[in-house]
Amino acid sequence: MSHNPVKADLISGTGLGLRFEHYQRILADRPNVPWFEVLVDNYMGKGGLPLHYLEQICQHYPITFHGVGMSLGSTDPLNLDYFKQLKQLKQRFEPVHISDHIAWISVSRQYMHDLLPLPYTREAMNLISVRICQAQDILGESILVENPSSYLSFKNSEMSEVEFIQRVLDKSGCDLLLDVNNIYVSAQNQGFDAYEYLDGIPAKQVKEIHLAGFEYREGYLYDTHGYEVRNEVWDLYQYAIQRFGAVPTLIEWDNDVPEFDTLIVEADKANSILNRFAASHRKPTSSTLTKPA
Repeated sequence: MSHNPVKADLISGTGLGLRFEHYQRILADRPNVPWFEVLVDNYMGKGGLPLHYLEQICQHYPITFHGVGMSLGSTDPLNLDYFKQLKQLKQRFEPVHISDHIAWISVSRQYMHDLLPLPYTREAMNLISVRICQAQDILGESILVENPSSYLSFKNSEMSEVEFIQRVLDKSGCDLLLDVNNIYVSAQNQGFDAYEYLDGIPAKQVKEIHLAGFEYREGYLYDTHGYEVRNEVWDLYQYAIQRFGAVPTLIEWDNDVPEFDTLIVEADKANSILNRFAASHRKPTSSTLTKPA
C-alpha cells in the first residue's frame, strides 16, 4: 500500500533536499515547499526514525529518490540486494523520480565513499547504457542520471562529456538530472565552456535540475554541497532555464547543513528565475538565449 497520497505525476517549482535536521520543522510548520528529494540510501534500514519521519512527511509532500548506490559505471554485476531494497522503498513511498549518477563506486564488491569518474570511451558508454537498462528493467520505470563533477580527465577519452551523455541518454532511454553546479565546477577545472555544454544537452530529456554550492581550493573548485549557490552558477542556471524551460529544480545542501530558513532563501532565488521565465510565455528556443557579459 502506498504511503504517499500526494504523489503527483509531475513535480514543479523548487524543492529541497530532505535532511534529518529539519524533520520536526517540516512536520510542525508544513512549509510551502512543493516537493522534497530523499537521499534514498539513508532509508534502507528495516525501521527506525528516518523511515518513521519519511512516512509522515510523505502524507503532505511529493518526493523524489536520489541515490549513490547503483554504481552504474562499474564493471561489477548490479547489486541485486540493493535494487531489491530500492524497489521495496519505491513501492512503499511512490517517488516521482528515481535518480543516480554517471559514475561508479564499487570494484570487486568493495565500495568507495565517493562518486568516481568514467573515461569517455565507446566501451564505457556501452557498459553504462546496458547497466542503466538493467536498472530500469528491475525497477519497472525509467530513471534519471546525473552529470558528474570532475577534477581530471582521462587521456584515453574518445569524446567530450556532453557527447558521452547524449549517447548514454539515447542508447538507454533514460532521462537527465542536470546538475548545473557540477557543470560549472567541471568547466572551471577542465577548461571547457559551460554554456556550450548546455547547448549540447537534449532539452526534452532534462527532467530535473540540481543547484548547490562549491568550495574554492588552491587551483581548482571542489563540489562540496556545503555553501550557498554561487553567483556564477546562478547565471548558468538562468541560461539553462531559458534553454530547457521551467524544469523542476532542487536546492542541494549536504554538508554543514544550515537552518531551514537559509534553504528557503535559496529556493526563493531559484523560484524567481522560474517565475520570470513562466511569466514571459516564451518557448525555450536558441534565438532567445542570452549569456552574461
